[in-house]
Amino acid sequence: MTYIFGSKRQKALRAFLTVTAVILGAGPLAARADAPAGQPFARALAEAVAGTEVLAGFYKANGYADLWTGADDAARRSAALRAFAGAADQGLPVPRYDVAALTTAFTTARTEGDRGRVEAAMSLAYLAFARDLSSGALEPAKIDPTIVRDIPRPDAMALMQTIANTNQPEAVFQGFVPQSREYAQLLKEKLRLQDQMAQGKLPPPVPAKSLLPGAQGAAVIALRDVLVARGYLTPSPSALYDKALQRAVQRFQADNGIAADGVAGSSTLIALNRSPEDRLKALIVAMERLRWMGNAPRGARHIWVNQPDFIARIMDDGKTSFQTRVVIGKNVPDQRSPEFSDEMEYMVVNPSWGVPRSITVKEYLPLLQRNANAVGHLQVVDGKGRVVPRGAVNFAAYSASSFPFALRQPPSDGNALGKVKFMFPNKYNIYLHDTPSKNLFANEVRAYSHGCIRLGDPIDFAYALLARQSSDPKGLFQAELDSKRESQVALQEKVPVHLVYFTAWPYARGQIGYRNDIYDRDAKLFEALMQAGVVLAPDRG
Repeated sequence: MTYIFGSKRQKALRAFLTVTAVILGAGPLAARADAPAGQPFARALAEAVAGTEVLAGFYKANGYADLWTGADDAARRSAALRAFAGAADQGLPVPRYDVAALTTAFTTARTEGDRGRVEAAMSLAYLAFARDLSSGALEPAKIDPTIVRDIPRPDAMALMQTIANTNQPEAVFQGFVPQSREYAQLLKEKLRLQDQMAQGKLPPPVPAKSLLPGAQGAAVIALRDVLVARGYLTPSPSALYDKALQRAVQRFQADNGIAADGVAGSSTLIALNRSPEDRLKALIVAMERLRWMGNAPRGARHIWVNQPDFIARIMDDGKTSFQTRVVIGKNVPDQRSPEFSDEMEYMVVNPSWGVPRSITVKEYLPLLQRNANAVGHLQVVDGKGRVVPRGAVNFAAYSASSFPFALRQPPSDGNALGKVKFMFPNKYNIYLHDTPSKNLFANEVRAYSHGCIRLGDPIDFAYALLARQSSDPKGLFQAELDSKRESQVALQEKVPVHLVYFTAWPYARGQIGYRNDIYDRDAKLFEALMQAGVVLAPDRG
């Protein structure tokens, strides 16, 4: 192999090394490194990776043997460059593993020192690519503090050892792709939509405010064309809103969180006319969110709460065995429901409500300072949990920071938590629970809580959970409920709970359903992806 590498190329490659090392959390590139004197390749390589502890240790332990740039490295090198070339398709930030820059560096290298720097650039790009594709390109908590998901990042040394020891490099790179069915469907839809956009094959919006079954005309043809393009209907020249079209509308409505009445009303047409650019952004962000979850199993039985969908589902072996509407946190600071995963351990029947400190001091303390008998349904309790008579407390003497008491609502029909709450203990004090405010579940957008998830059918939800451990789940629950006392019912098997936020999600038939970005999280995440180098529609020319 011939290596040609001029001074401008050296500067460009060094800049690439620096940027990629920063992405991997490495320190500044060192000017000198511990490498054998008189060996230009090893010395240049050691200097180039000195700021990345894992690479410095790996190459030193392996005697500065090459992985990418030697005559025997063709298969590994080709697999890497092909994988990097597909980064844009995966919705990843291309500049971190710029295949064009790396290819140019290979073809224009001149000296053994240049080859050492190219070797380092390939390893840095490989680590960044493997990390980004397998576990996400962003650190989401830095972008939105309510995304508190623990992200399983791959071990960098293990990544290096894997690629060094394999004789199937293509399989190694394929293994970084999330293996879930949903990721594959999102990727397929992303590529399909990008192709439609590039070829100008997207149908125009439906020119109507509402269409009823039985209608005829150009707007019905437009409606039919959009549903064909979305995969809900086979092509037909009919201008009639017939039964087949009505069923297709119903399927689309069900996938997009709209009452499936078969009428193309305003909500349905707004969803159908969502721009391809908006759908593409939702797909790219959804793929990133799935990468954060990695390939860890969600649980043969798990609870899936997709916040923009306002639905909680009990999933058994990949299928929905129970679902109910939910109310999520208000779209205001400190009350948006967070995103994370945990394990449900028990339920509390006839729960008391320990008012969160933030609500106590921000909402209730001012009321009590004006009237000591305000919010009479709540008890004042001291640090040992004892009820304190209100007449014994001078509420006006305390500020939000100095108030030494807590507020608690004992079990009752009007308790804010209703008749049952479902606990997966976490530091965010988030749980699922019943509520006396049943009227809220009739609304299409249901963001009203202080952050916890309210269930529309909590009793049936409890039955579904207990059916795994009792031949009479209803009797078991009812006996606890009839006692009128607060009690715990342990789940014999902990159930994983995933509080997620997907505005694009594939359904069983393969179509993608879309939801509104109620917390503007997707918008912030997509902006961060764009800043990192993700492109909406890569040039395939």
